[in-house]
Amino acid sequence: MNSSIKKLLAAALIAATCVFAAGCSSSDSGSADKKEIAIGVTAGPHAEVMEQVAKEAEKQGLTIKVVEFNDFVQPNKALAEGDLDMNSMQHQPYLDNVVKNQGMKLTSIGKTIILPMAVYSHKYKNISEVADGAKVTIPNDPTNGGRALLLLQQVGLITLKNGTSVDASVPDIVNNPKHLEFIELDAAQIPRSLDDTDLACVNTNYAIPAGLNPQKDSLLVEDKDSPYANVMVVREDEANNETYKKVLAIYQSEPIKKFINEHFQGTILPAF
Repeated sequence: MNSSIKKLLAAALIAATCVFAAGCSSSDSGSADKKEIAIGVTAGPHAEVMEQVAKEAEKQGLTIKVVEFNDFVQPNKALAEGDLDMNSMQHQPYLDNVVKNQGMKLTSIGKTIILPMAVYSHKYKNISEVADGAKVTIPNDPTNGGRALLLLQQVGLITLKNGTSVDASVPDIVNNPKHLEFIELDAAQIPRSLDDTDLACVNTNYAIPAGLNPQKDSLLVEDKDSPYANVMVVREDEANNETYKKVLAIYQSEPIKKFINEHFQGTILPAF
């Protein structure tokens, strides 16, 4: 009887040891080679392109979970807090501003697409028609607000004291000959402001879902040499993660470039 009990106890101990070891091995393997990657995007082109990336990634054994947001703020917050693995929804100046002013430990690992900002109007057919006292909506985040002001400065509607700085804001306007009234809104809300304002400076990722084509419908649009290329972003300590590098390589592959060129017909361009 004692011999039998000893054998049972030994078997149980061996089984428990195997289960513990297997559990440790599985956990280590999962952290080293993550198979599902949660990537934050904003609605519109960023989401559309990432869905195609997810399809290509699946062919290579990676599962991408596309998490869609309706603003620029939450995707960085979610990434910094560990709720996302990566995000793809912002240009480099915007990211630089977030890192500088909010202290988020985030970094870009490569370029994705260029979405030119454009100025739209339901009232005017040409930028030269803009009347005295016209109301203008611009994004209320620092870099996209500055981007809109720089675009308006290009055609002489305003002059900024700091010239071409991406940090420009409304108080930096030193000359406003048409006495434009600036209304700062969340970037996602600006397309809906067109009926209530005279000019609207809209990011392309929000213009397209609203039925606006920057090449056909705008009064003014950034050219293809815009410095505002969008980037893929990760936490600083994950900058060398091989799985995330693989996701970037898939994004920058020929099938994705072909999709971008054919699907968006030049309104959005590959930045790689």
